[in-house]
Amino acid sequence: MKKYLEYIENVKTIIEKIEKDENGSIIKTAEIFADTLINDRRIFLFGTGHSHMLAEELFYRAGGLVNIHPVLIDSLMLHISASGSTVAEREEGMAKKIFTDYSMKENDTIVIISNSGRNGVVVNMALLCKEKGLNVIALTNLEHTFAGASRHKSGKRLCEIADIVLDNGGCVGDACIEIENIEGRICPTSTVCGALILNAVVAEAVHICAKQGFHPDHFASSNIDGGDEINNRFVEKYKKEIKHL
Repeated sequence: MKKYLEYIENVKTIIEKIEKDENGSIIKTAEIFADTLINDRRIFLFGTGHSHMLAEELFYRAGGLVNIHPVLIDSLMLHISASGSTVAEREEGMAKKIFTDYSMKENDTIVIISNSGRNGVVVNMALLCKEKGLNVIALTNLEHTFAGASRHKSGKRLCEIADIVLDNGGCVGDACIEIENIEGRICPTSTVCGALILNAVVAEAVHICAKQGFHPDHFASSNIDGGDEINNRFVEKYKKEIKHL
């Protein structure tokens, strides 16, 4: 089999696993999203390294909810120093400052995204958010998580703190393709499958809202006629509240 087809088949297998095993967690998360939206609370998404891309996936997106607050910290992302972000994500002292800077409050919801779920900053963030009364959702890889010990002083992993756990269904190390004479595996699955899970949650959450007579604000594509007018109205409405808007 061609290796590109093997990768596609691997992703299909994971999606089928998600559909079978994660439907309960997806629905529960959607119910929390809907409750958060209806009660005018906020939805935060936080990830480090490549996981930060999933915090951006739902943000300012055609067909995406407006009330999305990505937590984007330069030192934990890749554009300043990719290797530096690996060091920074293992530090435990950043969570309190992040929490304060983003004005997180009781009954808000946060999705914390980490494939391994073991590094200091995501575990600390989960513990702090639970203490402060937020709904804490983990998007992680359970097989990878339990393949190693926590790097947090508490000994806890992200999945052991969260109210709901969404498993992205990947393998240990994330990369899934082996090629003869190439040491190690290539081609990760966590981003494509994580994006699928998050958008599935949004679809179900908006459906729940609609059934209750609530119509959450959502962006249009800026590249369709009338899209700019729709989106500019939302930007004006939310720009003081949503940090990166």
